[in-house]
Amino acid sequence: MSRGILIAIPQLVVPIGSGCSVRKSATREAGMAYKEIFWMACDSTEQLRAEYGPFHTRGEAEQEARKLGFSFLLRYEHLIDESEDIQEVRCIFIELAQSAATSVRIIRKLHTRCATCGESSVHDEPWQAEVWADIHEFEHSRHRVRLFEQTRAEGLKEIGDWRDKCA
Repeated sequence: MSRGILIAIPQLVVPIGSGCSVRKSATREAGMAYKEIFWMACDSTEQLRAEYGPFHTRGEAEQEARKLGFSFLLRYEHLIDESEDIQEVRCIFIELAQSAATSVRIIRKLHTRCATCGESSVHDEPWQAEVWADIHEFEHSRHRVRLFEQTRAEGLKEIGDWRDKCA
């Protein structure tokens, strides 16, 4: 048997999480397709959903999803042929695990608004809202300040008896 020169062209596979998200076959010249992978942060698995991205790595997408309060990652895989045409698209949803720290931390803003003159302010802490309301009502007799709480989950809602709770 004669043994000629053997040419082995390995397939380049980049492990997920290594910082590179595109897997390309080194045998592209031979007519093989390659796969592009990118990540999106999304709020649900429904057809009508909010998506944010794209990101090169899962870590980047996961970090942004947690910032936005999204519960899912979406991994897009595009199979591309030798003429750069997309042959197939795969979508893979990954649900993020809710840690105790992220479920306890609720982003909340307090809004105070005078019902008489319309002057308003935004506060991070309840005591700040109470101080603003006290000063405003002291400086403007017969004005009434209302308090609103805003969260991502519930939106903006009025806290009706907030003066009674603070007293």
